[in-house]
Amino acid sequence: MADGPLARLDERLSRSLVDRVPRWLSELGADLGNMTVALPVLACAMAYAAWRGRRVAALYAGLGMVLVPLLVIPLKEWTARPGPLEPWAAGYYPSGHTATAMVAYFGAAFLISNRLIPVAALLTAATGTGLILRGYHWPLDVLASVALCVPLLRWPIISTRSHKRHQI
Repeated sequence: MADGPLARLDERLSRSLVDRVPRWLSELGADLGNMTVALPVLACAMAYAAWRGRRVAALYAGLGMVLVPLLVIPLKEWTARPGPLEPWAAGYYPSGHTATAMVAYFGAAFLISNRLIPVAALLTAATGTGLILRGYHWPLDVLASVALCVPLLRWPIISTRSHKRHQI
């Protein structure tokens, strides 16, 4: 994670990718993982789901978002991996922005319509790609967040399937 052959490969890959696109574009992608962008999307989807009588699903989606910092922050502290642009700073592994984007956008998609899942995937991929191309995170930081957040999406998926069975 912070040292070794895989970390060195990750760092070489990152150096070859940083600033390959205009900074405004990579910054735009990275910003999709900000709490000020992703959280209102999830909150609106939760309100819509609650209004439609899917309060449990909305609760589970919100719980997933609450768990993001509870999982990410201790891992950042434990690994203390330095960042691409700030090698003196630590706490880059895993990416909190990627985790926030994934849980918020996929949670919103599961609450509103499964047809939005490709949009959630695109927004999450744009966030992770923007973070890497801008140099804010190493590629493994982003991949670790995706792997970490898959279990957090289990509850909204299960509650969505359960709700659809009750409608039939």
